Order: sequence, then C-alpha cells, then structure tokens
Amino acid sequence: MNQKSYSNSYKDAGVDVTAGYRSVELMQKFVARTQTAGVLSGIGGFGGLFQPNLSGMQEPVLVSGTDGVGTKLKIAFLMDKHDTVGIDCVAMCVNDVICCGAQPLFFLDYIATGRNFPEKTAAIVSGIAEGCVQAESALVGGETAEHPGLMPENEYDLAGFSVGIVDKSRIIDGSQVKAGDVLLGLPSSGVHSNGFSLVRMALGIDENSVKQYVPELGKTLGEALLTPTRIYVKSMKKLMQTVHVKAISHVTGGGFYENIPRMLKPGMTAKISLSAFEKPPIFSLIQKAGKIPERDMYNTFNMGIGMCCVVSAEEADTAVRTLRETGEKASVIGEIISGEDGVVLC
Repeated sequence: MNQKSYSNSYKDAGVDVTAGYRSVELMQKFVARTQTAGVLSGIGGFGGLFQPNLSGMQEPVLVSGTDGVGTKLKIAFLMDKHDTVGIDCVAMCVNDVICCGAQPLFFLDYIATGRNFPEKTAAIVSGIAEGCVQAESALVGGETAEHPGLMPENEYDLAGFSVGIVDKSRIIDGSQVKAGDVLLGLPSSGVHSNGFSLVRMALGIDENSVKQYVPELGKTLGEALLTPTRIYVKSMKKLMQTVHVKAISHVTGGGFYENIPRMLKPGMTAKISLSAFEKPPIFSLIQKAGKIPERDMYNTFNMGIGMCCVVSAEEADTAVRTLRETGEKASVIGEIISGEDGVVLC
C-alpha cells in the first residue's frame, strides 16, 4: 500500500483512496493467475503492456469487444455474492471477439461503485480472473472508481474490454455461408447476462424470492440466476483448428431473432428446429410467471443456445464430435436455406 498517498478531505467527501490501494493488494493473486507470455507489465501502471506473438501471421488484425453485466448485478447485490459476475463480464466480451475467429489476448475491467469495499472489489476481480483463465486471456489492467452521491454505497456497475487477434485471411464473416450448410448449437448455462430487466419483472425478484428453493431448478432462484455465462473460447478455437467454420453467432440480448441473422449474408436464412435442443427449466419458469409470449422469449433470451456456428454438411459430424471432445454438448439444430427472413423457428 502507498503509505504517503492519502487525503482525509477526499475521504470526508466519500472517496477513500487508501481503500483502493488495499483492493489492489487483495486482487494481485487473482490477476497473477491470468498472466500469459505476452504480458509486459503488472497492474498499477497507467497502461497495460502486451506484446502479441505474430509468428505465422501474414496480416494480423486486432479485434475488440466491450460489454457489461447489466441488471444481473441486482441479483448479486440481493445475494451478496460477487465472485461470479466477473466471469459474466469477461464472457460477454470474449464470446463476441471469438465470433470473428480471433483469439482474445488481453482484458481490462472497469468497476464503478458507490463505495469501495476492498474485499468486495477483490471478490469481483476474482471472477474476472477466472473468466480470463477460461478465455486464455490476460488481465492486464483495470479501474475501480468510487462515485459517492451518484450510486448507493453497496452497489456497483461492471464493464470490460477485450482485444483479440486474427490473421486477415482467417477472419470469419459469414461470406462463405451457403444454402445446405448446417447450423450447430452450443448449450448455454442458463440466462447468461441478458434480459434481466424482464427476468426481474417476471419473477418479482426481491431479497426474499432469490432465497427461495425452486425444485425444478434444484437450487435457489438466486443461485440459478447467478450461474455464470459460458465462455466458448477454448471450444471454438479447437473447432476452428479442425473444420472450416463459416460463421459464428454469440446469442445474447435480442435472442435468436436479432443475433443469428447477424452472422449471415443477405439472402441466407437459418432454419432452426426447436426440438433439436433442450430448453433449460429457468426459461419455462420465467415465461410462465411473466405470461410472456414465446416469440418474445426467443427475441430476448438465448433459450438454451449460447453460441451458434455454421459449417458445411460434410463436416457437421466432425464438428459435433470435436465440440463434444471439448466438453460442449453441441448438436445440429438446423440448416441454412435461401431467403430473407434471417431466422425461422419451427
């Protein structure tokens, strides 16, 4: 801890800089878990330094992604559990970056809080570090900012930023997708980190409801909703090394109707069979409690498919086998057809 940097006046205004130094001390061990060969600096500097390995690349292209956790944080506040939302933050960024065929290199986080409680901040960063380890990405820096008077003392917001790299010739952009190709689905772990404003309204989320045990979920409602977003980086890397992946979609906010067409060129439509994959029980619970039309469910949530990708029909079996070898319960969930609908659910 910096023994000379302190300000009682600033502390009286609601900002304790020494708490920030304590947070950095506590998070050091978590950050250390994420360090990769390219890291040239530790946390605490003005910028994170990273030297990418460009061997074998002809035209390296940087790919960036940024996102937050959204109102899922409300569940963390009510549960007073803060060591998993960091995984969500990383996942929302790196799962986007991998859609271009890029390998995430490094990650930075931003935590804005009403008051910096060092142990809570360290718990958040422990989750971020775990997400980075899962994504084989280094945590090279971040920022924790106290916002007294702007945010309640016990609340915070969390956002992240990921940078990846891909050789230009290997960028995945959907341009090679054609009718007859196969759509593969990778299961989600639940709601992930989207649609929680609707979740909270539908389920009447409060400090009592999150603690209720729900038999069909096998856990409390809060535990189910805090299940971290799956990180698909390792699985997709293996798949891209094995078959020709033509398009990838991270199914986030906007569900099937918004996200799947984003990976397709004009004139191509994804025809998806809803009977081809399992829908986690949390979605049935949300739909029933909120009396939500089925189309709205598929236009808001991932409904059990966190990531989709397109491969040729000839490589479908190899692709499914490869993904299952990585631990993904992947399956064929549809096909590509000609048309302007973008996505058709049947």
